[in-house]
Amino acid sequence: MTTSEKLSSELQKVLSGDPWYGNAVYPIIEQGSFEAAYEKPEHAAHNIAEIVLHMIAWTEEVMDRMNGLTAGLPSSGDWPPTGNPDEQKWQNYVNDLKLVNVNLLGLIRDFPEEQWNEPVNDDRESEVGVTYEELVSGLIQHHIYHSGQIA
Repeated sequence: MTTSEKLSSELQKVLSGDPWYGNAVYPIIEQGSFEAAYEKPEHAAHNIAEIVLHMIAWTEEVMDRMNGLTAGLPSSGDWPPTGNPDEQKWQNYVNDLKLVNVNLLGLIRDFPEEQWNEPVNDDRESEVGVTYEELVSGLIQHHIYHSGQIA
């Protein structure tokens, strides 16, 4: 199995399949109402809508890095603002999360096998360099972590 096949299979499993640890990301997100998405639990730093936008932002950043851009914060920000609660807006966020991950899966599948072990373009002095494979694996872990928060 190639690295592209392994990573795309793992990402699909985490998003909508049957991961070993429990429910996948999409079923967890789709279980709640839009009201719940904007409600901030006591002592929580973020609500579900904020977490979903954060997941979208970092997926976009990973794709930017895979396309050769220099590593940095997501162009939309680390924690993009959600604005006022709105049911249609919430549905758009859910759809955007799915779409950005479809795009990422396509990028993973087409990524040159010989480049997976190359370092990501990162000129930040304080950061430890990672390979493209580590970058995508880290995003998968990021999705798992935040879906656990949402659940």
